[in-house]
Amino acid sequence: MTHRVRTFRTATAVAALLSISSLANAATTGIDLVANETPINTPKSAAAAAKIPANFKFVNPGYLTVAVAVLGSSPPFGLFARDNKTVIGSEADIARLVADGLGLKVKLVPASWEDWPLGVTSGKYDAAAYNITVTKERKQKYDFATYRLDTLGFYVKSTSDITSIKSAPDIAGKRIILTSGTNQESVLLAWDKENQAKGLKPFTPVYVTDDAAATLALQSGRADATFGPNVAAAYKAKLTGKTKLVGIVPGGWPKTANIAFTLKKGNGLVDAVQTSIDSAIASGSYLKVLDRWGESDEKIDHSEINPPGLGD
Repeated sequence: MTHRVRTFRTATAVAALLSISSLANAATTGIDLVANETPINTPKSAAAAAKIPANFKFVNPGYLTVAVAVLGSSPPFGLFARDNKTVIGSEADIARLVADGLGLKVKLVPASWEDWPLGVTSGKYDAAAYNITVTKERKQKYDFATYRLDTLGFYVKSTSDITSIKSAPDIAGKRIILTSGTNQESVLLAWDKENQAKGLKPFTPVYVTDDAAATLALQSGRADATFGPNVAAAYKAKLTGKTKLVGIVPGGWPKTANIAFTLKKGNGLVDAVQTSIDSAIASGSYLKVLDRWGESDEKIDHSEINPPGLGD
């Protein structure tokens, strides 16, 4: 118990420091984090609200309770506001739009990547908005309503001699930072298998649990590159100037992938959520959210339920 409490406090402290640093450097990125503390709302959608199953029991009556990325994450997905307790970020904003459309208030719960899957299936959360990619495996346990395209980026130290990582041969012999259980891990494991079949050197995965650990590993030279969601990495590169982009890969390599609002499989809420997202797209509030977090390059025209994903 003591270890868990210390870990939580440490993660919270790191997240707070990241938030303060981001606020201090907002002018560098062209993203006004102070202004972004003001919520963006969207009108209730009668069509979305009508699709909520009769007698559906939300975790907290009158609220949509959503697990969001803050602990172990990084901007723009999730961070704390200046009061170091209010959650802001692109995923928090998306969750609020969905709740608005359903005629509910939103309750944002900071969660770790390891926590959201069990939290959603057990009913601890109504949903998760955590930069979650739709995959064939995940669709066995969850329902998805898409809200953004997924792209992955390779980043190296700004002083690195590495200029390009775009395909399987490029990772041979390299040490690359990953998060376990993610689609980016699946992509690189597939590339590595292909490489070894051709006699190329294996790559070495460097597993981390939070952004601070990834930064330390890369800047100290314990890793050659990091591979993960491009939006977060691009934000960080602009903020610090210490990393640079050397390659982009579709999140569902070799196919296009989607980021989606994630719900328990078969609980009946996904149709309402999809309609709520489409309503936010139509109202313009959706694009306002993406624009203010630098994510508009990953915008979609309409939400899809359980589309083809990684592994399909």
